Amino acid sequence: MKICFITSECEPFVKTGGLADVCGSLPFALTMLGCEVKIFLPFYDVIDTQKYGLKPVKGIEDVKVNIGEKIVNFSLFTCRLNDSYIDVFFIDCPEYFHRKKIYTNDKDEDERFILFQNAVLISLQNLKWIPEIIHCNDWQTALIPAYLKKNFYGEDMFQKTASVFSIHNIAYQGLFDKSSFEKTNFPAEDFQPMGPFELNDLFCFLKAGISYSDIVTTVSPTYAKEIQTKEYGAGLEGVLVSVEDKLFGILNGIHDEIWNPRTDNLIFMKYCESCFEKKVENKEELLKKTKLEFKKNTPLLGIVSRFAWQKGFELFEPIIKDLLLKNIQIIVLGEGESRYEKFFKKISEAYPEKIATFIEYNNKLAHQITAASDIFLMPSKYEPCGLNQMYSLKYGAVPIVRKTGGLADTVRDVDEYGETGNGFTFEDFNSRCFYNTLLRALDYYKDKEKWRKIVKVGMNEDFSWNKSARKYIEIYEKAFEKVK
Repeated sequence: MKICFITSECEPFVKTGGLADVCGSLPFALTMLGCEVKIFLPFYDVIDTQKYGLKPVKGIEDVKVNIGEKIVNFSLFTCRLNDSYIDVFFIDCPEYFHRKKIYTNDKDEDERFILFQNAVLISLQNLKWIPEIIHCNDWQTALIPAYLKKNFYGEDMFQKTASVFSIHNIAYQGLFDKSSFEKTNFPAEDFQPMGPFELNDLFCFLKAGISYSDIVTTVSPTYAKEIQTKEYGAGLEGVLVSVEDKLFGILNGIHDEIWNPRTDNLIFMKYCESCFEKKVENKEELLKKTKLEFKKNTPLLGIVSRFAWQKGFELFEPIIKDLLLKNIQIIVLGEGESRYEKFFKKISEAYPEKIATFIEYNNKLAHQITAASDIFLMPSKYEPCGLNQMYSLKYGAVPIVRKTGGLADTVRDVDEYGETGNGFTFEDFNSRCFYNTLLRALDYYKDKEKWRKIVKVGMNEDFSWNKSARKYIEIYEKAFEKVK
């Protein structure tokens, strides 16, 4: 099966979050299962041309695209993804993508991704490569299903091409003034109240993707159900309920060659489930590095996260002083909203013997905290999928999470699931429930035999992309049946 993967970011070229991880890993897993995959993304100026060996594609240079009444030119570059057989193509348009950052609040943010999506389809025509599936990701690619159905669908090339649209986080919708719709070159009459492009009198890219795609996916089964409710649907719950029959949740995988304590070169001491006693050396070394005293029977709690409101950090504020009276230590790594940065810095200054905070993005330290921690904290308000809880399970750090989205799909509470439990969960989004769950976990930690059983279950979980990729192939087949 031929699959065209379209994304606004992709590891290792450019990354702001989990979308890049998915788009760098899933295509590789699909290739291993026999698919032919090509990836398209914008050629941002932050991408290192020399490092990845990008080269221009002959014959696809200074191609004209109409963005409303404006004419913009693009060219196409390409390289191979790592050592794989996957060709990656980059839409080069310096006017739109040379801005020292991936996403902007500039007034032409809509134009940037209207250009990108048109350029991808034009490039496919020029390359004469006909995919069975075009897999779009998030609002920056959400108009492509509509272009296939309306502008490009009538052309012979795309008559047998189906579209799959993945929502990685429904909070980001690509909302613009309705005047922006004129730039798409869709007929003006297509923008109607309650129509597939309109949301609250605004032009909504995401709604178009949901409405016109053959299949809609999101990044966990629970999140697929949650976004059909008012609490989580961000205003699109009614639209999602109306397409329930084509909406599927597939849990993201993790790159188990990168996140594997047996082979991880970023941690102090490699270990595995059968040599778990070596894990403690990671804890000793990290505590030494962070100037916290190592105590054999004191659990280390780890936090690695963006500091964003969705991550639930406000739950710490009413309970942190009571929590720090317990026999625990905490290491925090993250950056983001100043409110949370200031909170963790202030607590670390007040309790330097209990908590260490690092306000930064640091991949090496993220690996080291995951390997060193006994307990990993993710009290998210919502979490479409989440990857850190899966990393923590593989590294023998027992997660404490709120039961939402992908957290609910990957963490099974030991008091609910017994011997198959791998962590601790709570449902109500309030500090008291979170605190009581922390106390429950700390009580379990005192019984080393019980704790070791929980750790063992988690370390034996299969979160590989191979498992998730097989489910995507099933979805692709469903989508292709609709256009055959």
